[in-house]
Amino acid sequence: MSARPETPAARPLGGAAAGLALVLVAVLVGVAAQRVSEGAPVPAAASVAPTGHTTTVTVVADGMRFHPDRIDVPPGDRLVIELTNRDHRRHDLVLDSGAKTPPIARGGTHRLDAGVIGAETRGWCSLPGHRQAGMTLRIVPTGSASTGPVVAGYPAEAHAPAAPHLDAMAVPGVAFVARDAAAPTTPSGRLHRRELHVREIQREVAPGVRQRLWTFDGTVPGPVLRGRIGDTFEITLVNHGTVDHGIDFHAGAVAPDEVMRPIDPGQRLTYRFTATRAGIWMYHCSTMPMLHHIGNGMYGAVIIDPPDLPRVDREYVLVQSELYLGPDGEPGDLAKMQAERPDAVVFNGYVAQYAHRPLPARAGERVRVWLLDAGPSRDSSFHVVGTQFDTVYREGRWENRPADPGGSQVLGLGPAAGGFVEMVFPEPGHYPFVSHVMVDAERGARGLFEVR
Repeated sequence: MSARPETPAARPLGGAAAGLALVLVAVLVGVAAQRVSEGAPVPAAASVAPTGHTTTVTVVADGMRFHPDRIDVPPGDRLVIELTNRDHRRHDLVLDSGAKTPPIARGGTHRLDAGVIGAETRGWCSLPGHRQAGMTLRIVPTGSASTGPVVAGYPAEAHAPAAPHLDAMAVPGVAFVARDAAAPTTPSGRLHRRELHVREIQREVAPGVRQRLWTFDGTVPGPVLRGRIGDTFEITLVNHGTVDHGIDFHAGAVAPDEVMRPIDPGQRLTYRFTATRAGIWMYHCSTMPMLHHIGNGMYGAVIIDPPDLPRVDREYVLVQSELYLGPDGEPGDLAKMQAERPDAVVFNGYVAQYAHRPLPARAGERVRVWLLDAGPSRDSSFHVVGTQFDTVYREGRWENRPADPGGSQVLGLGPAAGGFVEMVFPEPGHYPFVSHVMVDAERGARGLFEVR
């Protein structure tokens, strides 16, 4: 886009505009007062003589993109960018010259002085994952040769710290406590009220490897919720994080416009739905880039019991997911997520934890294992070595029952799919379980049943 030179006076911008959110949420927003960017003045480009003119360009942040994402400016002109956020989440604009805006809430506008333009300048949104998701722009002096699109990642003058080394065969320390995989009992009431608190925590995900995770209630996966068909869930999401977050419950059928909208730090949102169908359902953050939020820990499971679900002796819940390591103690790497290059694949958030802290059972007991593949991208093929499944329930449908002559060796699931299997261990021993996508088993998607 070419912009015409004008005087540096600010222009008032229009009022409400429709913001397109990840879930096609349409929200009317107003425009806040315009301000000149704060901080030290941006120096004139040394390679060009200032013209004394100012080019003012309106840029809109919407749909995780800047519109336009290329600004052509006469060499020597001072550039002023009027940035309006019409998206349903906060954004900012950082230029590689050092100029930047503060984070701008939806409906807000900020006026950024980019200085005198003499060479190509690149910009991006600095909120976590937004640049890597494609939220970039270029400022190009008129007549200069294009140097191609902005490359997502770290600024050119910075170097990304290396991710820590993860050894999927490493043994955790003696004080390590595995996540309790026991399924919660089905509550007797028909209305389930709960607060889920978004918290950012540093946590070990493999021996000696820590990541900064975005979580529901401080755990990865989030808490397992449970109910029956006809139960109503009233969940209040409270955002204690540093960026916006939302939530999407696959167990409910509701219009996403309001209940799945992102909320800023410090805000609350109540999500109410009635369960109408059985299964194990995923819930996850609904904020763009969703890949980053799910890949960094924001997922969990809701179990809605099938009618007349038989009692069993033991019942476990395993949620498979992937780890994409960022620098030690920092959030996961979105570029790895986009390339589907996981450092590990895990059950219940930690590499091979049940290989070191096996799940107990007894010979002759009937054991049910609920499975959810939270992804965000890898399939699961759950298998228990040394036994067969006489019961399989996948995505709301019984596929095998104990009286059937056939059996099953795996429960195959795509991302966001779920079900359960049942088995009876024939004799004491150690029974490994894995995702039979063997590269993922070797990345950490494995454990043991210790049968006495």
